[in-house]
Amino acid sequence: MSFNLATMLTETAMATPDAIAHTFMGTATTYGELDEQSGRLAAGLLESGLVPGQVVALQLPNLPQFPAAYFGALKAGLVVLPLNPLLKAPEIEYHLADSGAAIMIGFDSLHQEAAKACEQLGVPLHLVSFSQQELPEGTKPLTDLIGTAPLSEPGGDVRPGNSDDTAVLIYTSGTTGKPKGAELTHFQLYMNCTVSGQLFGARPDDVTLAVLPFFHVFGLSSVLNVSVRYGGALSIVPRFDPAAVVDALERDKCSVLAGVPTMLQAVAERDLSGRDLSRLRVAVSGGASLPEDVLSSFEAALGIRVLEGYGLSETASTTSFNRPDDRRALSVGKPIWGVQMRIAGEDDQPLPPGRDNVGEILIRGHNVMKGYLGKPEATESALRGGWLHTGDLGYQDEDGFYFIVDRTKDLVIRGGYNVYPREIEEVLFAHPAIAEAAVIGRPHDRLGEEVVAVVVLRAGSDLSEADVIAYCKERVAAYKYPRQVRFVAELPKGPTGKVLKTVLRDG
Repeated sequence: MSFNLATMLTETAMATPDAIAHTFMGTATTYGELDEQSGRLAAGLLESGLVPGQVVALQLPNLPQFPAAYFGALKAGLVVLPLNPLLKAPEIEYHLADSGAAIMIGFDSLHQEAAKACEQLGVPLHLVSFSQQELPEGTKPLTDLIGTAPLSEPGGDVRPGNSDDTAVLIYTSGTTGKPKGAELTHFQLYMNCTVSGQLFGARPDDVTLAVLPFFHVFGLSSVLNVSVRYGGALSIVPRFDPAAVVDALERDKCSVLAGVPTMLQAVAERDLSGRDLSRLRVAVSGGASLPEDVLSSFEAALGIRVLEGYGLSETASTTSFNRPDDRRALSVGKPIWGVQMRIAGEDDQPLPPGRDNVGEILIRGHNVMKGYLGKPEATESALRGGWLHTGDLGYQDEDGFYFIVDRTKDLVIRGGYNVYPREIEEVLFAHPAIAEAAVIGRPHDRLGEEVVAVVVLRAGSDLSEADVIAYCKERVAAYKYPRQVRFVAELPKGPTGKVLKTVLRDG
């Protein structure tokens, strides 16, 4: 079947060209304008020599150029690789090399790490710039990729493709090994945003706060894609700051707020007296388990319902969701339309409902990825038996609501960002003075969890906590490096030699 996800934009632009697609710092862009911007970029990308199927890396914060570049690449039949702007050069280099990215679009204020990686691999780097200063040597402005006219294809300005073609690569690593690129297709992303939007009643007159990063599957699929699919407007906020968020909610008359629990908590703790937030009608929570006290305090402060959902990078975002008229506190709801979930024991056989029957969450349906790019063994392992094995533990109650017990037991979720211990451990192991290391999470009132490194030094070595933190800070993104280091004589291990992280967490 021929289908391109960017059809959502062209259809909305044809139906309501003058409707606002997004606002940013007081400037509004209509759907007609966004459609033309993305069409010109699509043409420019192809004129630069790219061919359908090649990968375009986008390392941008939430800016108006993100949706233009995103839909432009899709229109050209290219694959989009969204990257966190906080990644360091070695991390960027790995993602670019593993995906085979042909070009990268970045932001001039955050270009230094990207420039190192692109230079190392010979990948062209084009930068979004808001200043009049000359761009760094070796880079080019994004404007160089703007075609003189929108992409022209029979029947419109979207290049036809197969609905099963990969549209987006989202990198995730679970709890072990290097990050893997989950291949999400045009059809999967279309179905996910269509079904997700229906669940909370997305409308053309909605204004959705867009502070969740577009490079994350939650912000990309459940915010950007949903809004464009239903013809609503986005209030784009580059980074989360509680004061700026409340200002945007009031100024742009937002009706939908999507965020992780720490964001909702920070908004609820603001002084909202005298603020007109009367258009807010619903909040969507995901990315981490929503504590009951955060749920109740937020709903009391803002007078709206919070609907919690669950999903992964491998499921194009949403897998389960609480409906407005059918929800249960502390649960992640029921599977969305067209998706099945199962709680399985160690033999992959289904477990009966009940709090005492905790098992691994398995998923199958239209939202499950094609697989991990270039990693057939990892794909086969994850999708064995026709079900996606999430590694997350949970149970189902008698009414069909699902509850998460542990988001992959060793995963650390810091401020809504996944921190994979193995990745940080590999950095620590590379230090000549460190003999062994384990990374765990500890509870944190504001961030949910904080990253802690437990380190065994080599004999005769002398490292301070500050030394270890500084070493990691230079090599991984800011949200990943440990803020606390514990030095021990030895790590607790089980009979097979596996580090007992439960003992470390309890210590």
